[in-house]
Amino acid sequence: MVMVILLWPQGNYDKFALNGAMDTTGGATMEVGTVTRSAIQDCPSSQGLEEVGGKVLECQVTYVMPESGGAEIQLEIPPEMLQSRDARAGDSIRYLDLSTVDTTSGSPYVFVDFVRTLPMALLAIAYGVVVVLVAGWRGTRAMIGLIGGIAFMIVFMVPALLEGGNPVLVGLTGSTAIMFVALYFAHGLNAKTSTALLGTLFGLAVTAGMVLWLTDAAALTGANDESAITLSTVAPQISLPGLLICGVLVGGMGVLNDVTITQSATVWELAESTPKSSARELFFRGMRIGRDHIASTVYTIAFAYAGAALPVLAIAALSNQSFGVTLGSGAMAEEVIRILIGSIGLVLAIPVTTAIAVMVVKATGTGGAHGKRSLQRVGSVA
Repeated sequence: MVMVILLWPQGNYDKFALNGAMDTTGGATMEVGTVTRSAIQDCPSSQGLEEVGGKVLECQVTYVMPESGGAEIQLEIPPEMLQSRDARAGDSIRYLDLSTVDTTSGSPYVFVDFVRTLPMALLAIAYGVVVVLVAGWRGTRAMIGLIGGIAFMIVFMVPALLEGGNPVLVGLTGSTAIMFVALYFAHGLNAKTSTALLGTLFGLAVTAGMVLWLTDAAALTGANDESAITLSTVAPQISLPGLLICGVLVGGMGVLNDVTITQSATVWELAESTPKSSARELFFRGMRIGRDHIASTVYTIAFAYAGAALPVLAIAALSNQSFGVTLGSGAMAEEVIRILIGSIGLVLAIPVTTAIAVMVVKATGTGGAHGKRSLQRVGSVA
């Protein structure tokens, strides 16, 4: 709490630095419209070329009804996007309106992107409903904690980074605060949850130490996508490597939370089912389950990224460079290192969490009737 207060952003950054990003020619505006139909005809962008000895080309022209009102407009969507999916009647599209700008040639409307708000909102609602139906009140509390955590990132972590705050301090402080509130809110104020929190904090510390070293050792710049380059231009006070470090910590927080709470619960269940087990027996039995969890989580993380990186891997297969060169370049290297660091933190957090859980279980006498009464007294606080 003290660190959150000390690092709390003061709003000393330009909140509107990107307001004019789409107004580079003066008078351009971002608009939204609905697709009504499409047709193969003369490209609007090639109109007038005949007058200067050129040739008018044909392409698929999409007709869009502006949301703000007015007549239908003609819009050209890049063919590489239409190759995978046509613009269909009823689709919502975002485009740049240059009609008020004095242009001598070309189309006054430029396609920007599809509007995906509705399907994404429906998916988020479906996710929330499924979690609540299956997990009940605990699932509801977890969803509330998730929303609160994201809100905290938006109001604290992002502004603090935009003001040039130390990314390690911001990342560790923000992640700790989120985990502290989310874990206790979702799982109750008890010794089991406290054990998971300690294991999570240990894993975060390991992750922070490794990412600090590797950011310099592997020359990670954080400047490998359009968003990062834009940030470096409009907010030069931000450290892009620092932003990468903070991102690794936030990503590690989510994975660590999963394994530590599960491992803590495992030890508690083992202690209740076999109350006469020694601490050594509890630890090794818990670690047998923990090893399975390590194996499943590690390859889940790796394959999840491999699936997202298939286009990059396909490009490597079509070129004469090796996969090693591809994996070691730019954004791929950052993601590979992110996976490896997160996995190391995760693997080390499991035995530490298991050991803490065993010590707490034995100290509180969990397992027999006395242990159950102790848990009930602790759980009643939640």
